[in-house]
Amino acid sequence: MGESSGSKPCLDADIWAKLVPADSRYSVVDIGSNETVVYSEISCSSGNKHEWCKITRILNQSSAMIQNKSSTAILIDGATVQSEDIMLIQSGTEIIPGPDREGHLSYRLEMIPAAERCEKRLKISIDIENAKCGICLNIWHDVISVAPCLHNFCNGCFSEWLRRSQERHVTVLCPQCRAPVQFAGKNHFLREVVEDILQADCSLRRSKEDVAILDSHALIQSNLVISSRRKRKRPHLAVDEQTSGLNLSCPQCGTEYGGFCCNGDTVHIPCHACGGMMPSRSNISVPQHCLGCNRAFCGAYWHSQGVARIDGHPLCSYDSFKPIMERSIARIPFAAHETNRYEQDITERSIRQLGRTLQDVISEWIGKFDKCEIDRSRMPLNHAETITAATHICNDCYDKLVSFLLYWFRFSMPRHLLPPDACKREDCWYGYACRTQHHNEEHAQKRNHVCRPTRGTHP
Repeated sequence: MGESSGSKPCLDADIWAKLVPADSRYSVVDIGSNETVVYSEISCSSGNKHEWCKITRILNQSSAMIQNKSSTAILIDGATVQSEDIMLIQSGTEIIPGPDREGHLSYRLEMIPAAERCEKRLKISIDIENAKCGICLNIWHDVISVAPCLHNFCNGCFSEWLRRSQERHVTVLCPQCRAPVQFAGKNHFLREVVEDILQADCSLRRSKEDVAILDSHALIQSNLVISSRRKRKRPHLAVDEQTSGLNLSCPQCGTEYGGFCCNGDTVHIPCHACGGMMPSRSNISVPQHCLGCNRAFCGAYWHSQGVARIDGHPLCSYDSFKPIMERSIARIPFAAHETNRYEQDITERSIRQLGRTLQDVISEWIGKFDKCEIDRSRMPLNHAETITAATHICNDCYDKLVSFLLYWFRFSMPRHLLPPDACKREDCWYGYACRTQHHNEEHAQKRNHVCRPTRGTHP
């Protein structure tokens, strides 16, 4: 019988692929671990089992990698794969555990769709009543948690409660227990729990109209610090006397900049970069959150208020958070091409051969990006479809965007424009995680990288 090696047998819920023999007299090999060494029959004339390959699952993709672990070559869709070499396979790939068809078994890889297998090994029982918002009494949508009481609400519901509380009261109270709220932020763990609940019971889903209304009210994109101190009613004191002894949250607490001054109930946002505070203001055109990662950054806000530097208050520079179109770049990001130095070098030399600079290339591809000429489905940023050249993003997200654009630049390069050594490589695939075998010792060590065939190199 065919089997896969591992510390324990594969459960049906764990199996994500199978090796199905062409000869029905032999057993199917179940593949249930992310990295599986296959131990099965390889010859039609012998029932002995041998360890002959290792199959590695590519998470979130409908493909896998196979490594020849036998002492002889094996055939994969007719291509010869030498001992210890690695090749990309997918559902339907024919695999022969020997150097020729004659005398050897033939297997075909069958990937099991995610809908047909259960990937979750841990099941949690939860009372639906404990997953409902205390304001609208429906299942949470875009759930947020408040502190210190740790009650949970829909983002839109609590945002509207927060807005009204600030208009009418000195202190923001929890809608459920009436304890003062000092902090509010998104709860990503409970968001995943909600998704599982809705998949299990579709009747609990809200209508598209209800979701749209909730999203229109949702103001909490990152952690909010909510002040609960009371306003001082001492109008005859000077500003310095009024604010002495208070824990001023930001430069606009006690001082007016840009026509605005914080009051005792102003909600503040901590900056992800410098840790300083800025008032949460939804009625201004200057963004306070990076659209690519939803984190808060204060650089653009303080620049718009004319605040360059204030002693005692950390402030980010404008360069930390600004529109894509205003940015420049001189070096390929460290993480480009999945930190593959060999592919980065090819990309850099290709740009030089064209007589261009990296900035020229990125500017051109930002133009293509802005005109929606690039498939954004795998761009590693949030809100990918709404980002434009005028969008404010942080430095980390800009590096991710540049890496994404360099992928498409590299992928679209015609063969004749690549450096000569890149065109001569054998057994090479290029994609989001390039795998190059042979011709480069350092690159050949990156055997965990996988991808789809490139244009301009031989697959």
